[in-house]
Amino acid sequence: MLEVDTPYDLQRYVGQLLGTSEWLEIDQARIDAFAQVTGDDNWIHVDVERARRELPQGRTIAHGLLTLSLITFLGAKICRVRQRSRGINYGSNKVRFTAPVQCGARIRLHRTLQAYDPIEGGARLTFANRIEIEGVDRPAMVAETMSVMYAKEGQS
Repeated sequence: MLEVDTPYDLQRYVGQLLGTSEWLEIDQARIDAFAQVTGDDNWIHVDVERARRELPQGRTIAHGLLTLSLITFLGAKICRVRQRSRGINYGSNKVRFTAPVQCGARIRLHRTLQAYDPIEGGARLTFANRIEIEGVDRPAMVAETMSVMYAKEGQS
């Protein structure tokens, strides 16, 4: 894991791969919980029996937005800023779901810092994210995301 002291220390990593997360298994309980929270209960996500009969690989698939939402969790395992006050999701510029994540698959995140823009009290960070599925050539998702990270008061 990459560890830096302040958000300002990230500037030297622009254009570099920050790292790769550990593998995370996407199980039916996680898919069901996401469906419950979002109200997206399309059968391809939650109906195990129907998926077994009707989907090409016979397994349910995770929501694309579930995969996108895991960037925060997986990214926290790649890079840590020890002295910061808060971080805020600033949005996404580009998101593509290029391969389905089937129930039982393992995924991991590869994260590159694309841009560092100083702002008052911190930095706006732009990341290139690629979610890999174990044993699958195409990534599950590629996304350009942005975060704002603030330094602790008194840092510069």
